[in-house]
Amino acid sequence: MSFRVLYIDDDAAIVRLVQKSLGRLGHEVAHAETADDALTLLQDGNFDAIVLDHYLRQTTGHEVMAHLRAQGFHMPVVYVTGSNEAQIAIEAIKAGAADYVIKSVSDDFLPLLASAIEQSVSNAQLRAAKERADEEIRLGKERAEALLAEVNHRVANSLALVASLLRLQISSAKSEEVKAELAETQARISAIAGMHRSLYTSEDVSRVELDRYLGRLTAELFNTLHSLEKPVRLLLDADPISLTADKAVSVGMIVTELVTNAFKYAYPHGGGGDIRVHLKRLSNTEALLRVEDDGIGIDPASAPTGTGLGSRIVKSMASTLGAGLHYLDGVTGTVAEVPLQLDPTS
Repeated sequence: MSFRVLYIDDDAAIVRLVQKSLGRLGHEVAHAETADDALTLLQDGNFDAIVLDHYLRQTTGHEVMAHLRAQGFHMPVVYVTGSNEAQIAIEAIKAGAADYVIKSVSDDFLPLLASAIEQSVSNAQLRAAKERADEEIRLGKERAEALLAEVNHRVANSLALVASLLRLQISSAKSEEVKAELAETQARISAIAGMHRSLYTSEDVSRVELDRYLGRLTAELFNTLHSLEKPVRLLLDADPISLTADKAVSVGMIVTELVTNAFKYAYPHGGGGDIRVHLKRLSNTEALLRVEDDGIGIDPASAPTGTGLGSRIVKSMASTLGAGLHYLDGVTGTVAEVPLQLDPTS
């Protein structure tokens, strides 16, 4: 592989030796005596590397290298200096030179210079290839995230349409029992739709910000379930915690079922009160979801009211999040807790 090299040195004799030596290896060497000459050649030609001597007329190689970098030229630089000036070479490396060669009258100088140029160009090409690969990966990731966001957007819209159709079915149903069952199904679908909506509106399309998600979910549940005959407040207190989509939908379904049950059974006979949803971080790897009310309470060992589907959903999904669902004893009303296992990025 042949390279084009720009040699910046005010010693024309040494440059001619380098041109002959590197020319035999198939490389082309252009010569510039000053920084201005070098800039002119760099602007007009395409070079693979620069060889820069430290001592130049009225300046040093350090100053020239800084000037070239400021002008946007970032090809590898092989620095050339005297045999007793190792510190100068070290400073050049710190300033961005790819390598250095000690100038001497021995036979080693030209082979060492050729080796340093070839190695510097090879390393620069590898870095450029890595940067291109990294850029392709970044662009591919952005395209995948955009596609995933679009999928979540379409899924959320489709589920919202299903929920709207159920709402129409509820309005035309004659049986109150059928209306109640359809309303619960609609709430479950809305919980899943809300999770997908959170994904496509989030910067990270793979994770859901639970505090925001639960804020929208509880607002939708309240609008669906509250009535003038039963003045119940639904309150949310959630720490900023993010979960993967599958865990987030489990949390949403659990909250939907527990809140729906509290609306239906906690305050009978037209009574009112509060239903509180808490999401608290306990540590880097643990959080606690709690849904509580001050109503008549329940007996966890008793048979579930209705079909029992909601209870089965809650127990099944809670078991995927951690230790599972449990109810606190000796408290006023009902307090249901679900521990959550978090990963370190949550």
